[in-house]
Amino acid sequence: MQRRDFIKWCALAGAAAGAGAVSADARPHFYARAKLVAADGRPLRASRVPVNQNLIFQHPYAATPCFLLNLGRPAAAAAQLKTVDDRAYEWRGGVGAQRSIVAYSAICAHKLTYPTRDISFISFRAETSARNKLGNVIHCCSEHSQYDPAQGGRVLAGPAPQPLAAILLEHDAASDELTAVGTLGGEMFEAFFDKYAFRLALENGGAARRAVAGAVQVTALEQYCKQQVKC
Repeated sequence: MQRRDFIKWCALAGAAAGAGAVSADARPHFYARAKLVAADGRPLRASRVPVNQNLIFQHPYAATPCFLLNLGRPAAAAAQLKTVDDRAYEWRGGVGAQRSIVAYSAICAHKLTYPTRDISFISFRAETSARNKLGNVIHCCSEHSQYDPAQGGRVLAGPAPQPLAAILLEHDAASDELTAVGTLGGEMFEAFFDKYAFRLALENGGAARRAVAGAVQVTALEQYCKQQVKC
């Protein structure tokens, strides 16, 4: 979101919290701010995010991966969505000059499949295939859930019971920098930490739940994991 929209969103979130009309699962969840940076540590400019390439960063915890995508076209201005427990929320589109940059939790909302350092069964697919007739979707090959990144992570196909949780991005138009500030929608973090507790402890040296703050590196998926499964 643009900085002006972000301030407005904070105010709306506070109003929703006071009214108690929407559960915490559907309100924006704000975490420690984390500026997106390239491998050299310099801030990642929105105008330099490649189109249709899977990029990965961690937020809001050290072990929770997220997709950063430049769709190459404006995302929907807004999308009306619901969590698995039927709580409504509104996703307010992409950021950047073309409003084409979006981010989502890379944890599938069905069986919590996620990109590991060894393999990824979930990623954005611009192309179509025998099992992916839609194209331009985030496709999880575990059970073939498909999500629309241009519509807030809306489920288009497969057994996923709710959209992917969106990662809230703040875009500074003056510097063209991007900062991850929170999530929107049905978070899967607690279930994720419970299901993969042993693996995450081994992979992260006991720091899986460490909050990501200050800066976080963005990496191409092909560099982040050894193998991508496509279907």
